[in-house]
Amino acid sequence: MANCVRCGRKLPGLNFGKKICEWCVRHEAAQRGELAEDAPQPVIAAPWVRRHESSISLTHVLFGANVAVFLAMAMASGSIVEFPGQELIRFGGNYGPFTLSGDWWRLITYMFLHGGILHIAFNMWCLWDLGALCESLYGRWTYFSIYLITGFAAGLSSLAWNPGVLSVGASGAIFGLCGALIASFYLGEFSLPRVAIGGTLRSLLVFAGFNLFFGSMFSGVDNAAHIGGLVSGLIIGALIAVIAPMQDNPLRRVTAVAAVALLVAASALGVSRWRGGPIRMGHALASLSQNQPDRAVAQLQAIIRQKPNFVQGHFMLAREYFNIGKYPQAEAEFKRVLELTPGNTTAQFDLGLTYLNENRLDNAKAAFNEILSKDNGDAEAHYGLGLVLAAENNNQDAIAQFQSAIQSGAQFSGMYFEMGQSYAKLGKYDAAIKAYLEEKDKNGDDPDLEDSLAAAYQAKGMTNEARDAKNRAIQLKNNQPGK
Repeated sequence: MANCVRCGRKLPGLNFGKKICEWCVRHEAAQRGELAEDAPQPVIAAPWVRRHESSISLTHVLFGANVAVFLAMAMASGSIVEFPGQELIRFGGNYGPFTLSGDWWRLITYMFLHGGILHIAFNMWCLWDLGALCESLYGRWTYFSIYLITGFAAGLSSLAWNPGVLSVGASGAIFGLCGALIASFYLGEFSLPRVAIGGTLRSLLVFAGFNLFFGSMFSGVDNAAHIGGLVSGLIIGALIAVIAPMQDNPLRRVTAVAAVALLVAASALGVSRWRGGPIRMGHALASLSQNQPDRAVAQLQAIIRQKPNFVQGHFMLAREYFNIGKYPQAEAEFKRVLELTPGNTTAQFDLGLTYLNENRLDNAKAAFNEILSKDNGDAEAHYGLGLVLAAENNNQDAIAQFQSAIQSGAQFSGMYFEMGQSYAKLGKYDAAIKAYLEEKDKNGDDPDLEDSLAAAYQAKGMTNEARDAKNRAIQLKNNQPGK
């Protein structure tokens, strides 16, 4: 950044060759008699001088918002000492599996959450001092922009460093204010000698250095967020000092702030691409395990929108569509998997099952036969083909395919049951009973199995066994969840 050749003041950035500051231009014009004698000579005002604004400062508002959220959490949890992690997540904490799955608003809300009474007490003490100084130096709306942008950047740094850690608190934004003040005091032009602001600058450097050191010594302190806030604050403070030190040039000030906002937004995109895939996949798996299919589908859709050629994402989405009965969508996703990985027999088998559930028996048969044409010992394909043949009432050939699957080492749940059904339709009740009992032994009991067993016993005239099986079916139905 250039200095004025007359007085040595630092010139604002982007002056394109201008060598004399505004103060000297006006001063020399007055000396040449080009200005009236009573014309006011501008002095570059100390930028921390408070403007005529409301007695309620933005620092008061931010302070009050943090305290209000803290009180709401205290009432919700019944404690003020330490809040549980699930409660912090529910209120909007920055947690990678949620934030990177589309809850980007958490990078704003986490700034107003705190883990307990000591956490908020320390942060509000820092905000009260640094916020007041920042608001006086920059003005209300620039200060608010710095607070939000650096807080967002701090949360983003936390996600990048360790996306599996829950992050809450205003400290990232507070470090951002500290960084902006350091840059402004070091680079900015003030109407006071350097010695007048040197003490404040040293205090800011000590604050940043001590707290970063303190954070590195104790677990549970999110130093990644502190560093992200500090660095983004240094950048935005430096840009304001160089490009737009005076508040009476709002266009330059907006340009400086917007440039950093765009940089942070670009960083968010980078972090999403870097960390988002594995985290979102884990979140989708968690949703599946918690029986939240709609949420899992939405998360998997978000994954493959970002990574169109991500095979595992397409495959999991296809299976989830299949599980919730959306067979056309499942078919499309399985076909996409096969486009990306030709010869994927697992996807080919699942596609055959999808056709079967759509009652497209010829397509299903073709899918399973394609697998068998490459490997005649494929147990899954024999099992799938047996299901198709059974659906066509070609029970003798279906049994042959089930037996081939068993000989190939298949251990599918329900396979012996399906084979027993085919035997029963052929009137081979002894074989049907044997298959049902084999299913029961290998994969456990269920009401449908006992009902089929009762029917086979009845057909054989084994009334006592049929009655016992029927009673067992009723008992199992009564023990099912929701009964």
